[in-house]
Amino acid sequence: MINSVEDFQKLAKDNAENAQKVFGSLSKGLQTIAAEITDYSKKSFEDGSAALEQLAGAKSLDKVVEIQSDYAKKAYEGLVAQTTKVGELYVDLAKEMTKPFEAMMPKGK
Repeated sequence: MINSVEDFQKLAKDNAENAQKVFGSLSKGLQTIAAEITDYSKKSFEDGSAALEQLAGAKSLDKVVEIQSDYAKKAYEGLVAQTTKVGELYVDLAKEMTKPFEAMMPKGK
């Protein structure tokens, strides 16, 4: 509870410091997520290009189907893994952004 001007000033200062920490965490977290998505996009493009090269060199319809099936399976598994990883990064980011305010919350029993 705010009982004096000093209490109000301290609260305002604490909130400003916490906001700076949150924005720092947000910036760092979003950079990490962007880098992860960029890496995945690059790898996905390279994998697609490699599959296209394999398809161009295929000598039979059976080989085309095999190459395409392998590529689709790997692409799906990669997407699921990447989605999971990025989801975890967002959860970690949310946790990191709340840390500065945890001290301000009343402790319950």
